[in-house]
Amino acid sequence: MERSSIPAWATLPETPPDARTVLLQLYWAALQAVAPGPALRTALERLPPEIARRRVWIFSVGKAAHPMATAAVEFLEKAGNEPAGGMIVSPRHAPAPHSRLDVYVGDHPEPGAQSLAAARAIEAMSSKVRSGEEAWVLLSGGTSSLIGAPDGAIRAEDVAELFRVLHTAGLDIATMNLIRKRFTRWGAGRLAVALKAANIRNFIISDVIGDDFAAIGSGPCVPDPSTASQIRAILVAHKLWDRLPPIMHRHLHMVERDPSLETPKAGDEAFENIERRIIASNRTALDAIVARAKSYGYDPRIMSTTLAGEASLAGRRVAASLVTTCSSATPTVAERAFRACLIWGGETTVALPTDSHGVGGRSQELALSAARELALLKSARGSTLLACGTDGRDGNSDGAGAIVDRTTWEEILKSGRDPERDLAAHESHRALDAAGAVLRTELTGTNVMDVVIGVCGPPTPEMLKPKTPSSLARISGSFRRILE
Repeated sequence: MERSSIPAWATLPETPPDARTVLLQLYWAALQAVAPGPALRTALERLPPEIARRRVWIFSVGKAAHPMATAAVEFLEKAGNEPAGGMIVSPRHAPAPHSRLDVYVGDHPEPGAQSLAAARAIEAMSSKVRSGEEAWVLLSGGTSSLIGAPDGAIRAEDVAELFRVLHTAGLDIATMNLIRKRFTRWGAGRLAVALKAANIRNFIISDVIGDDFAAIGSGPCVPDPSTASQIRAILVAHKLWDRLPPIMHRHLHMVERDPSLETPKAGDEAFENIERRIIASNRTALDAIVARAKSYGYDPRIMSTTLAGEASLAGRRVAASLVTTCSSATPTVAERAFRACLIWGGETTVALPTDSHGVGGRSQELALSAARELALLKSARGSTLLACGTDGRDGNSDGAGAIVDRTTWEEILKSGRDPERDLAAHESHRALDAAGAVLRTELTGTNVMDVVIGVCGPPTPEMLKPKTPSSLARISGSFRRILE
């Protein structure tokens, strides 16, 4: 997503905006800040000039694979060079920015036949890289699944089952990837092993709390800090051991008996010539929200950069914090309300039943839970909350998230649905959609986890002047219903 490409849903109307409209603009500011192309260009421009004149192989994998690969190709062209070869693996097809880059579509959120084909292509491509050449590994969210092929004797269907089990277990992404990398071909530093003859430069868009290199994308170019015994203990502690295919039990026991079969560790020669750099993260997005909120006259506060835990519980917490802040607002000397803007970043979880569940995702479940809290609190007037994933897709739905206020719960009831039952059944998408609260975007081409933004009310004309552009298109499309 480039900075100049502003979708209709992300623009402010010419008339004074309401709170929901401003929340959209703040969300858009977050996406702009983590646009993959500009972020990678900035990082590449810091490299010594002679590097861009070497033979460069590009391995770009993840939800931001296409814009990152395009930025790398353009950078090389500017230096009078072109890629020696490489590949792009993403959730959807787009033309390659250079004829020497092969394009693959992987499966997401669970690996399948396309992921297996992409993983095999990496094997073939990496074997072509020679000593002293450059291997630029460009990673973003979704990597674990997009190239989720099995390692060793494990079958592809076993890996797919592992992903399904983990997705319903309510684990955070770092813990999921700690487990997944143990059984997948390119996780746990194995890509670095395949490319060890080259100078590896690993540019990363982080989608995990804490920006842990080993967790992002299952750490294909990072030593694995865990042991087989630790992974077995985690699986047992979370009651997942008996849900895994038996071959994975045998695999872990085999490695426990023979430590030489362990995943690559720190000190391995494969990691001697690697440069790693985070080029965009959730904190980047939050800082952009702060800057844009200030330009509208709000007083923004980052409440947490580690929002985690069960989504429904998190929704109650953030709604209560927002209402408490809004109800304590005091008039200024100009007798206009104090405008707080509270901001959270991170990634919550949803523990799903093993049999069946509804349509939704962690951001919508958080939003639905927050809507209930806002409806219960009499002092919630004016409190409005946005909860969205930065990748444009929340769970198994077509929404990115939702915007709710104290009227949302009642609107769901009026539609004939039971929001309490929907919340319990993890049916957040249909409930929120009935109230016109779902925010739909296309895939954004990036992923830095989720953002939650709450405001106490819309900015007054005095707050906006002269900070808002004078000519902005009116919001259009499927989201207009909740903005007008």
